[in-house]
Amino acid sequence: MVTVPFFRPDRPALKKNPVFLYASDSFQRPNPFRPDVAVAIDDVIDPTLDALLVMESQIQEGGANGYAGLYPEDQAGREKRTAEARRELAARYTGYADKYRDALVKFYGDDRGRKIRYAQAFEVCEYGHQPSQNELRQMFPF
Repeated sequence: MVTVPFFRPDRPALKKNPVFLYASDSFQRPNPFRPDVAVAIDDVIDPTLDALLVMESQIQEGGANGYAGLYPEDQAGREKRTAEARRELAARYTGYADKYRDALVKFYGDDRGRKIRYAQAFEVCEYGHQPSQNELRQMFPF
């Protein structure tokens, strides 16, 4: 809809559809996630985790399926829960690096791709521009 004139009267329509990306998930229906690109985040894992931990209701309290009681009232309890959430998040990104190792190797090469510890993976959404492999390499800092 971003290319439809007057869809947002306060903004001009885009001339070209941008690339839309799905982030990895564990859903299998209607289609399992298929990584088109994986990106190393080793160099930015600490600020990434710091930024996520600011969202207390989503991270420390467990998000949509959680509850406020997961994030204790006392400072020591909060520090313990924050450390636990940080470890869980780091393990998630380690899991992505392991799960999407083939995509990392494809973009970073065998030697570097196998050494990546933390990663994020993305699938190109069919509703936007369909980038070539060269365009993906330009979009992401390999």
